[in-house]
Amino acid sequence: FDNQNQLEGEKAFEILNRFAEVGGNFIDTSNNYSYGKSEEIVGNWLSSQKRDRFVIATKCGVPSDMTNVNSGGLSRKNIVQTVEGSLKRLQTDYVDLLQTHIWDVATPIEETLRTLDDLVRSGKVRYIGCSNVCGWQLQKILCLSKSLGLTDFVSLQQQYNLLTRSSELEEIQVCRNEGLGLIPFSALKNGLLTGKYKRDKTPEASQGRVGFMLGSGSFMLDSWSTYSNDEKFWNIQDKLTSIAGKHSKTVAQVSLRWLLQKEIVPSVIIGVTSLKQLEENVEAAIGWELTEGEVGNYKGNQ
Repeated sequence: FDNQNQLEGEKAFEILNRFAEVGGNFIDTSNNYSYGKSEEIVGNWLSSQKRDRFVIATKCGVPSDMTNVNSGGLSRKNIVQTVEGSLKRLQTDYVDLLQTHIWDVATPIEETLRTLDDLVRSGKVRYIGCSNVCGWQLQKILCLSKSLGLTDFVSLQQQYNLLTRSSELEEIQVCRNEGLGLIPFSALKNGLLTGKYKRDKTPEASQGRVGFMLGSGSFMLDSWSTYSNDEKFWNIQDKLTSIAGKHSKTVAQVSLRWLLQKEIVPSVIIGVTSLKQLEENVEAAIGWELTEGEVGNYKGNQ
């Protein structure tokens, strides 16, 4: 919320209300999303809801104040300060899931793990997870937590979609072996897996995140150039379009359904800017499935 000044106030509440109406209950945010504004919006909305109905997840580790060199990292000081700030902005006594947002090379991992364990024991955090780590880092976290008798991690939030699948090589294998759930973010790869982009046509600024970033001259210039010139990317688009037609669904719904049919995935992170997008994404989870053959077209090393 509040990213690129897209969702604030009543519009954000409208989307959250509809999300709750259709049965949604998992809301993921972070202390650094729009420098805390996202948590404030969620908190203002949550204050009028039944708190126990929702699973609220947030994160720590990435700086929320770029003028303060101590506002980032996974030290005891920063984690505790971050959680206190998040609880205040979210207007709640606890968060259901606290996730480390980064791997902190400057802080002893034991310090991070003991701090997270203390927060769980205090009741301010119910469960802990991590995000944006590689295989050996994830395994080290889990082994140290176990050997020190500390709170177990329950989830890994990682970029995972039909175009970004490097996590299949190590991280997903660790999650399977250790019993963690995988929560994919960037499930539609900044809109590249929605079917809205066409061959030999550069996205316009109004065409979602890719168009916006291309217009602002960001890193997506290189990313779009890489994908737009990759025949494998367009072959995936063609296959998704074909499968979507057979099910009378959209390409975005097929892309999300591919993730949802993986046993290791308890939930998928979606980001919407309108009720229309929300309705489309929610329909990916309700009342239909891809066939084994269709999932198998992109099976890889699951």
